[in-house]
Amino acid sequence: MAERKNLYFFYKKDKELQEKLNPLFDLAVENGFHIVDSAEDANIIVSVGGDGMFLQAVRQTGFRQDCLYTGIKHAGADAGLYCDFNMEHFNEMVESMKYEELEVRRFPVIEANVNNSSSFYCLNEVSIRSSLIKTISLHVYIDDLHFESFRGDGLIVATPTGSTAYNKSISGAVVDPKIPCFQVSELASLNNNRFRTLGSSFILGGERKLVLQMEQDGNDYPIIGVDNEALPIRNMTDITITLSDRIVKTIKLKNNSYWERVKRTFL
Repeated sequence: MAERKNLYFFYKKDKELQEKLNPLFDLAVENGFHIVDSAEDANIIVSVGGDGMFLQAVRQTGFRQDCLYTGIKHAGADAGLYCDFNMEHFNEMVESMKYEELEVRRFPVIEANVNNSSSFYCLNEVSIRSSLIKTISLHVYIDDLHFESFRGDGLIVATPTGSTAYNKSISGAVVDPKIPCFQVSELASLNNNRFRTLGSSFILGGERKLVLQMEQDGNDYPIIGVDNEALPIRNMTDITITLSDRIVKTIKLKNNSYWERVKRTFL
């Protein structure tokens, strides 16, 4: 960690939080780190907030492959599965970085290509949901094999780290992030003679290609969510989802594994 000294802080700019952060900035500088004003000049990007802010930090800085990400949780923020550090104990982070008491965790990322034209990366999940009070119809292909025809409220395709978020809330499996894969889960599927689905979540290996083809039946303007953002895309014909060759490298404390964080958050 010695060669990584440029810190960029990603946070919601408000006076109260700024006052809390100023002593932390001073502490970092006192310990040989540099606070930079641009994410492009950083080799460590620090989000301050909760998991939502961490996702925004990764997305808005372009899923940087040449730097590390880490998160600091402050009081009142959402669950901190991506945040190893706490606002009230920032000195622990500085000391750990200074004395090499950290490890690098690598999280898989999925790529979603909409209408064979625009690609988007996701650290948590991509979701396709009806924007009307009406079900949507999707034909599901795995490696060009027609697997099932879905009608319902929508589908969620989650990374292993995203498996504890939206995916878990609809009884999807929690997946170890060391497994290169992604998971497909249903939102209120209907099953009849025309539309048949597996009826449970399923997990695809990292080499698989998933294609969701929209049936053009008048409800072809779904809400497409990538992590915690909605895409400004109107008509959708299909979306292709694969495991990207990109990864997100995060700083983690030793003796603070992903499963320890899951236990601490949910059990």
